Amino acid sequence: MRKSLLIVALIASWSVAGAVPAGAAPTQPSWSGEYSLKRFAATKTGTSLAARQWEPDFSDTYRFETSCKDDSCVATVTDGPTPANPTLPLPPRYTWDGTSWVHTYDWEWDCYQGEGVPKVWAPAHSVAYYTPQPDGTLTGSWRTDIDSGPCEGSVLMDVAAYPVQPPPGPFGSSS
Repeated sequence: MRKSLLIVALIASWSVAGAVPAGAAPTQPSWSGEYSLKRFAATKTGTSLAARQWEPDFSDTYRFETSCKDDSCVATVTDGPTPANPTLPLPPRYTWDGTSWVHTYDWEWDCYQGEGVPKVWAPAHSVAYYTPQPDGTLTGSWRTDIDSGPCEGSVLMDVAAYPVQPPPGPFGSSS
């Protein structure tokens, strides 16, 4: 009996293996669903005054949808909190570079210089990288280069994205 089951299992696995070409893997990545994006601001570094100002780590939940055309894939934020800085380009779009999801954008940095001191706005360029990990999370870094003003310089921080699991169904439900 065991030998029969083993033979049936081997035949079934061969037929499945024959249906998928050797070495085949998904050719188009996906970053779709809800993710909690965490920015590790408490440990940021860089040459800017802003890099030396303490702030806590922070996170928000966003919904992503991925679309691919030819060999190009883009993950777009379709839902989430509106940023406090009105110069950030919306919606955020992350392009797949073959290894990571990359978000490159130009905006205005609002340089904080202390309580009661007006913020100084300056042109900035940011690049954020999120690299998929085997456990379904994404990790990476976010670099901003501020072009002028009292916060001129760089700010670097680690980032991560964690899938948000849907809540369990009602008690006793099999769905």
